[in-house]
Amino acid sequence: MHLAFWRRGGDKAEAVEVAAKPVQAAIARPAVSVHSAAHPGAEAADIDLRALREAIARNRRWIVLPTLLAAVLSVASVNLITPRYKSEARILIDGRENVFLRPNGERNEERATVDAEAVTSQVQLVLSRDLAREIIKKNRLAELPEFDPVLHGLSPLKSLLALFGIGRDPFTMTPEERVLDAYFDRLTAYAVDKSRVIVVEFQSRDPDLAARVANSIADGYLVLQQNSRREQAKSASQWLSGEIDNLRQKVAEDEAKVEDFRSRSSLFVGTNNTTLSNQQLGELNTQLNNARALKSDAEAKARLIREMIQSGKPIEASEVLNSELIRRLSEQRVTLRAQLAEQSSTLLDNHPRIKELKAQLADLDQQIRDEAAKLSRSLENDARIAGGRVESLTASLDQLKKQASSTNGQDVQLRALEREAKAQRDLLESYLAKYREANTRESIDAAPPDGRIISRAIVSNTPAYPKKLPVVLIATLATLLLSTGLVVTGELLRMTAPRAMAALGAAMPAATAPEIADAAVAASMPAAVPRVEPTLAVLEEAAPPLSPPIDAVVTETLEGTAENLSEIDQLAEKLHRADAAARKITVLGTAGGNAITLTALTLARRLALRARVAVVDLEASSPAIQAVSVDPVAPGIAELVQGEASFSQVITRDRLSRVQLVSAGRPGFDRGLLQSPRLSLAIDALLRVYDHVLLNAGLASDLPAELLTAEARAVVVPDAAMEEDARHLMCEQLKAVGFSEVTMLSKPVQPSDPTDAAPTVVAA
Repeated sequence: MHLAFWRRGGDKAEAVEVAAKPVQAAIARPAVSVHSAAHPGAEAADIDLRALREAIARNRRWIVLPTLLAAVLSVASVNLITPRYKSEARILIDGRENVFLRPNGERNEERATVDAEAVTSQVQLVLSRDLAREIIKKNRLAELPEFDPVLHGLSPLKSLLALFGIGRDPFTMTPEERVLDAYFDRLTAYAVDKSRVIVVEFQSRDPDLAARVANSIADGYLVLQQNSRREQAKSASQWLSGEIDNLRQKVAEDEAKVEDFRSRSSLFVGTNNTTLSNQQLGELNTQLNNARALKSDAEAKARLIREMIQSGKPIEASEVLNSELIRRLSEQRVTLRAQLAEQSSTLLDNHPRIKELKAQLADLDQQIRDEAAKLSRSLENDARIAGGRVESLTASLDQLKKQASSTNGQDVQLRALEREAKAQRDLLESYLAKYREANTRESIDAAPPDGRIISRAIVSNTPAYPKKLPVVLIATLATLLLSTGLVVTGELLRMTAPRAMAALGAAMPAATAPEIADAAVAASMPAAVPRVEPTLAVLEEAAPPLSPPIDAVVTETLEGTAENLSEIDQLAEKLHRADAAARKITVLGTAGGNAITLTALTLARRLALRARVAVVDLEASSPAIQAVSVDPVAPGIAELVQGEASFSQVITRDRLSRVQLVSAGRPGFDRGLLQSPRLSLAIDALLRVYDHVLLNAGLASDLPAELLTAEARAVVVPDAAMEEDARHLMCEQLKAVGFSEVTMLSKPVQPSDPTDAAPTVVAA
């Protein structure tokens, strides 16, 4: 079933007639980008790579000649420079030390590993001026012209540079400064990353001298460390010797004062280094605590047994149960209870035998209670005895306290004297131990340094300076890139200057009312869309010739949008709010000419301000679609259905917005291909990528209904002369066919100077 609601003839002729109308100067408004005729689809702001390649080929002599000249000069320079040979030695900083040479208090401690800061400090020691003087003196570097250029005479070039202040004048420097300057210029010392290894590199014109100096620096560094340790030990032993003599005299005087004061105060010391009075006080206090404990224990046990006897409860105290007599009575009681239980099974309670057994049981219970009472009285007697002892010990303790209080002041003075004597004695012993260690270290000539050489320098046969191949390659490539860049820059400036002048000249005429409307519409486009202002002549020259002219159709599109802007804006806002419910939009109607296509483009551009939009043209070679497309000759839906083109080839871009365009096909394609089920699959694929897909269905005379109505909304572009009843009837028919919602526009979007449309016949 097809949507054959209306018929109209001569659409093609009208479209061509409308599109071919001349457009007066629309120069000042924002227009489409300039395109190269050789590269359709490329924007003017893009770089023309083919033109750049031609410019490079045309000016190749200005690239090749400087490059060859730079290569020749660099080869000659590296061969004229006197080569230098480099040798390196490696030193490991491990902080090694003989454990027997450590102080006694540090022999059992593990020394901390050397940190990165310590290794960096050792690098500065290698670069020290003191070590440099030793190496220069040892290897007689001051006698070599390489290290003192004054010996051979200064070259004229260096004299000229020194005259202008670029270099230092050797004659203003002392011989030592000249040699040190040359020495440090050839010396490099650094620490290997994430290790405790120091690399010492030295360069010289003589490879033997380079290796010899590098090894001398490593050996001199170790000797410098050994001398530093020996000097530290010597100065420490000298200072300790004088301090020890003074401390010995002080210790003797303090100990004599302690003994003299103890004898005068009768503060004799007993066991555990305590005075006799304090020792007696401690013993009496211990005995008193024991007596109090015995007294409280006996009283508690006696009270417990007495309470059990008075309450008639079984006596279960340990003292009662441990009594031999009570144990025998308890055994007899158990035996009688067993007999009573046995006889009670056959005899009544009033039987003489039963009464006899109960009387015996009562007698045994009374004996147990009597024995418990005796034990209670015995414990009370023990408590009274312990109380008497407590009183006696308390009296003795009070007497000793009175005696000790009289000697407390003297005891305090004695302890102060003892502390002073002990402090001086400990200090003397510590100094004596350190003095012996320092004296021993001073006398040992083989004290290990903090580092050791792990790799000695060897003679090198390969020059380290200059690097001939890298220097030649860098100079050649740099000249090649620089000369190529100059040629490319000149070509870009040449290509840009004429266009800028043409655009500047074209912007001078005054703008008309239609041009102001065009500028307002173009200004509402996203900022990402490039805007160029070419003249009409430049536009026709840059784009391939079309019928009708491109600029005329584009002008009609923009001006038509300005006329019906408010209604289209409201419709675009409504579709934006609908979101997913308005992803597929079919634009069709009865209007003639380019009205339906212009309406679809205008609506798509408004939607593209906030969404991704694609317009699929289902009319045959629509002039408006071809006019605004960046690639008018691109394949379309017909070629996609036949498999002759891919999606990336059929999708082009609108020149004035972010709208993506898909044409129906190249001129002369078979419209029967639009009946293929593959077309629906292609539309579904576009719906998965874009937020809105607009189908420009035109009159929809030969299109499948399912293609246009499936999950789609309809936007109807009526003829201006169409009656209101006919419009309502068309909306009802479209909803009945399958559209989810139908929007009837009040009038079609027309160019600024529209033609009179032919009468339209609406099908019943």
